[in-house]
Amino acid sequence: MKQFLLLLISVVLISCTSNAQKKESKTYKVTKTDKEWKEILTSDQYYILRQAGTERPFSSPLNKTYDSGTFYCAGCSAPLYESKYKFDSGTGWPSFDRAVNNSISLDVDHKLGYARSELLCANCGGHLGHVFNDGPRETTGKRHCINGDALVFKPSDNNSNE
Repeated sequence: MKQFLLLLISVVLISCTSNAQKKESKTYKVTKTDKEWKEILTSDQYYILRQAGTERPFSSPLNKTYDSGTFYCAGCSAPLYESKYKFDSGTGWPSFDRAVNNSISLDVDHKLGYARSELLCANCGGHLGHVFNDGPRETTGKRHCINGDALVFKPSDNNSNE
């Protein structure tokens, strides 16, 4: 009977680590080798986009950028966020209540010991940040908390500082 219980427990433990628990490898339009990414990205951009790092809060100049324009992926130049959906969350990271259609891919991040919704560039798979349900209630209720080093801002042609 002990051997049967031991066998049963072993089968259960093995089934918990099956392929269903492993992340599927997704193919992105823009793919590069690790060496190629390191050649085109700064060390901070590489750390965030390719190693899923996080910049220090309040360290990005893009946190307080509210000019009219678009925020692009620093890795592949895909448009990700429009400035009209940016808001000051007080968290120290650029925050948006929504992304450009089909520009973001979601994944699950367990690095802190619990599940968080990770935001990735749908074009190159670069880590951008996370999404939370504490955004503006009058719009989507979502807060896309994005690392500034994952973004490049391009102002609209109609910006005027008069």
